[in-house]
Amino acid sequence: METKNIMIVGVGGQGSLLASKLLGHLLLTRGYDVKVSEVHGMSQRGGSVVTYVRYGDKVYSPVIDRGEADYIVSFEALEAARWLPYLKQDGVIVTNTQQIDPMPVITGAAEYPEDIIGKLKASGAKVDALDCLKIANEAGSSKAVNIVLLGRLSHYFDLPEEAWLEAMEAIVPAKFLEMNKKAFRMGKEA
Repeated sequence: METKNIMIVGVGGQGSLLASKLLGHLLLTRGYDVKVSEVHGMSQRGGSVVTYVRYGDKVYSPVIDRGEADYIVSFEALEAARWLPYLKQDGVIVTNTQQIDPMPVITGAAEYPEDIIGKLKASGAKVDALDCLKIANEAGSSKAVNIVLLGRLSHYFDLPEEAWLEAMEAIVPAKFLEMNKKAFRMGKEA
């Protein structure tokens, strides 16, 4: 199997590291060689962060270059736009529609762009956008946006739901497990 590339992008504190660990664990248990990168960016300051998950028969590097991402999983719409050049021609963006203002917008030095989802679609990208924050809140916690996104991403994988849930059982702390399973299923079914 050729190497597949997934970028998980967002803003610090949204759970992208947990999402990448969960995805890495899932793929390892399915027999793939997996490389997961460290978080890049100002993750503890609310800045842009990105992690790479690469899997296949043999993966030699954790880094994804421009035009190589099969999937971009985005926790925030502007981050999807920021990382768009990394998407393959036939790649898919799975994104939360939530808007989190970056520092230039907060300070008044810039304005948040209008209709980012529409612009992403106009670029020719395949975009799967949904309000993951609303779904996470319905599942029990706003912090479950990452799991809602993974539920949505699961549509693009030929892996049984049980495999995803088993990976959650291995990675997610027990006290949050049932809520996260609910968030996963709600994201998958949305």
